[in-house]
Amino acid sequence: MIRWSLTKSTPVAETDRSWIFRVEQNGRNFAALKILKSVVAEEEGRGARLLQWYSGDGAATVFDIHGDTIFMEWLDGGTLGDAARAGRDDEATIAIATLVANLHRPRPDQPEGLQDLRQRFEALFKTDVRAWPHTARDLYARSAGIALKLFDKPMPETPLHGDLHHDNILSSDRGWLAIDPKGLIGDPHYELANAFRNPFGATKLVADPKRINAMADVFSARLGLNRKRLLGFAAAHSGLSVCWDLAAGNPITADLAILPNLLSAYDQA
Repeated sequence: MIRWSLTKSTPVAETDRSWIFRVEQNGRNFAALKILKSVVAEEEGRGARLLQWYSGDGAATVFDIHGDTIFMEWLDGGTLGDAARAGRDDEATIAIATLVANLHRPRPDQPEGLQDLRQRFEALFKTDVRAWPHTARDLYARSAGIALKLFDKPMPETPLHGDLHHDNILSSDRGWLAIDPKGLIGDPHYELANAFRNPFGATKLVADPKRINAMADVFSARLGLNRKRLLGFAAAHSGLSVCWDLAAGNPITADLAILPNLLSAYDQA
């Protein structure tokens, strides 16, 4: 509080990753303090440095970082997930494409210590197929095989948000802004992967083959990315998410509904 001349703090949330406070400067401007928990400080620190590098262009502005505390812009607008769940999914898809174009704009002096994308996929490659339900093991084999094929044909690398989905994008007077990046570096096609399986809680929407193909069309056309590679990373990421959820004891029903249609779209691309 003293370091940044803050006059008031209000606890907002505690997650398994951080404590978040809304703070005031001289009783006028709101800002946020995000205090990282030690178990995720390395990953969240990468994300905070990436936010600094974005300099507020398509992402929340980070004013300063000190130790495990991030002093940043306060955003309290609705999420893009709210818009998609309310029937504005086509608009949301275009908004994501526009946002990624801003995030991937060339900038000098990229941040150090970003996680290599292939390392991010280690859980997919190391998971025992027997951890998957018997009826879904072919889905595991296919998603892992596609991931290996994608990494065998590397693309020019760029810094990646790494967890860009509808509910990590907030509205503001500056437009839609990304929050909570993972801080990766790798193939730009991966940046769109999580959008295919979101927004959260809308499984019927995200599993719709027409929606999957429409999203691939928009992302490919607006960002100049390869359509089949976009769908490949979407399928591979869905398989990776199942592996993470199995390890954490979380439900996997949503991804098991989505993944077959992502694989089908990939095959037809």
